[in-house]
Order: sequence, then C-alpha cells, then structure tokens
Amino acid sequence: MPFTILEEGRASEVDARIDGGQILVTPADIDRSLGWSLKPQGLCKDAACIPLPPSSTVVRGSGDDQMIDLAALAVLLDRPLAIDIEASAAFFGDSARERTSDMRGCMAPDFTLPDLSGRTHSLGDYRGRKALLIAWASW
Repeated sequence: MPFTILEEGRASEVDARIDGGQILVTPADIDRSLGWSLKPQGLCKDAACIPLPPSSTVVRGSGDDQMIDLAALAVLLDRPLAIDIEASAAFFGDSARERTSDMRGCMAPDFTLPDLSGRTHSLGDYRGRKALLIAWASW
C-alpha cells in the first residue's frame, strides 16, 4: 500500500506492508527515503554503520523478501516515530542527542519583568548561570 515517510521536512512515498500494526518497508525504500542502506555490516548511512545483532527485529525475512520494520528502526536509531496507519503516514523526529545539541545553541530572548515586590529582573542578568523561570496564567 502507498505510505508516506516524513523526515526533516521532506516527504517520501514508499510501498509499505501492514502486518499486525507494524509497518514494513523494503530496504530500497528506506535507503531512498531515509538514507540508511542495508549492508552486511548493518544499517549504514554515509560512514556510520549500526550493526544488527542476530536477535534484532529491524529486518524481517531474507533474500529478496527482506522488509524493515519502521518502529524497530526508530528504536535502533534512537528517534521518535509517530505512525498513523489510517492516514498512511509516519514521521521520524530528531533523536534526543540531536534535540539536545540544537537546544544548547538556543538563547532565550531577553525580557524584563517585576517580581512580587515590584523589583525588576532581566533574563540577560542571569546569562551563563542556571535560572529557574516559573510562569503562571489565570486563564
């Protein structure tokens, strides 16, 4: 069945097989949509290879009948995966490592607000130090 894999703002149409709630996709479609190739040493992308132990459930079948389980692949890659079988779509999010790296470079915009006694504080005054912000809204 036609299925859409979304990753990094890009959509790829693949032919998937649904088996008991699992989405199975050919290695060729995984290579085309996500850039991971199935090789004897494991799943490889550029110079990085992730070995697949014999107990791995990522690859199903053998020979020309090999299929890759999207959920097992997401676990192997340490990436969140959202699947909507009815919409025939799956979204691969960034790994925790990538999200943490992205957040380290982010800076909150500077702002100034009063505390309960009316004394003003600017976020910029706390740059380079850990700060706990507590926000509350009545709505």
